[in-house]
Amino acid sequence: MRFSLIGLLSAALSMLPVGAMAQEPVSYAGKTVLVTGSTDGLGRELARSFAAEGAHVIVHGRSAERGQALVDEITASGTGSASFIAGDFSSMQAVRDFADAVGREAPKLDLLVNNAGVAFNDGKRRTSQDGHELQFAVNYLAGWVLVHKLRPALKAAAPSRIINVSSGSSAPIDFDDVMLEAEGAAARGYGQSKQAQATMTKALAPAFLADGITMISLHPATLMDTTMVKGIGIPPRTTVQDGVDHVMGLARAPTLEAGAFHLEGGVPRDTMDPQGQDPEAQAKLLALSAELTGVAAE
Repeated sequence: MRFSLIGLLSAALSMLPVGAMAQEPVSYAGKTVLVTGSTDGLGRELARSFAAEGAHVIVHGRSAERGQALVDEITASGTGSASFIAGDFSSMQAVRDFADAVGREAPKLDLLVNNAGVAFNDGKRRTSQDGHELQFAVNYLAGWVLVHKLRPALKAAAPSRIINVSSGSSAPIDFDDVMLEAEGAAARGYGQSKQAQATMTKALAPAFLADGITMISLHPATLMDTTMVKGIGIPPRTTVQDGVDHVMGLARAPTLEAGAFHLEGGVPRDTMDPQGQDPEAQAKLLALSAELTGVAAE
């Protein structure tokens, strides 16, 4: 009895368990990617990396000068493309306006990277234009607005992804003092905002997955040598490239566990803090977020 080589290979492959064959990494060539906070630090290097793969990158920041400089650099490279949309995330109205502008430019959005953030290490409480604690507003509430207002564009491009750049430095959310008005509470502001990101991710992921949108959160790298880290006076421990490698690795991963939190080099976890897995805490955060932003979860 004679067997063809192709027939033998086909038979052998059919006996392998499902998933045994390596899957191809996700390519962003010809796709549209929004990276918030992309005029400096990790965000800027991510924008460059996605453009180098052939993506159209929507660059975001407050400085039109720095944003246009990055767009010009990407254009001159001859690979990928870019455009700049300004947005001040210390104002919820400005975030809503920014999301509307992105939606008009990109009715189909393949990847949203919520990377924009601020951090303070002096124990002083700062507030946004709306009177919210500033780190909670910029690091968390802005992302809440974007995932909801850009959900139609992400759904239109499905399968699509949302990556929320969180942190391993977490502090449980004190729902009795989210705005850090108690004496000494300001010190936990950054950690609380990052815990909120991971909790939101865990809570919203199932509904977004039903629309073909996979949402995860991650800790990119510990104390990268960014302007933000240098600004708070703590010596860097890792490089921006370490963070880029982690984020890009997950962005390209063939499959992701929706709602998971990823530490660098580690397996996905439910969240970085048990509070994020608590249905009551999730429900409180979702209700509070809708109230503070004027954008409700669907």
